[in-house]
Amino acid sequence: MAYRGGKRRRTSRRKRISRFTVTGIIILALVLCFTMAYKYSGLKIQEKEYSRQIAGLKKEKKEADKRAEELKEYEEYVKTDEYVEEVAREKLGLVYKDEIIFEPDNDD
Repeated sequence: MAYRGGKRRRTSRRKRISRFTVTGIIILALVLCFTMAYKYSGLKIQEKEYSRQIAGLKKEKKEADKRAEELKEYEEYVKTDEYVEEVAREKLGLVYKDEIIFEPDNDD
């Protein structure tokens, strides 16, 4: 090593990065950015679709819960004497003893 003015001269061993390499890295970064943006937009669309499905399912659940409540009320009604009497009269045509039934004439 040669000394100039008492200072040690350093030789630069760094290799320069070629323009081709820099251009390739930039293109790769851009491709990655566009790919990420495309995937992001696809995920947003999918998220909106899932949100619509969730809203529809919540509505169906609410209707099913309402129907279940109606069925529970009907089940309790079926266990009453009033229901048994109603079925006996309407479907089986039964009446109490000494009960007189008046039916309208259908001479139309």
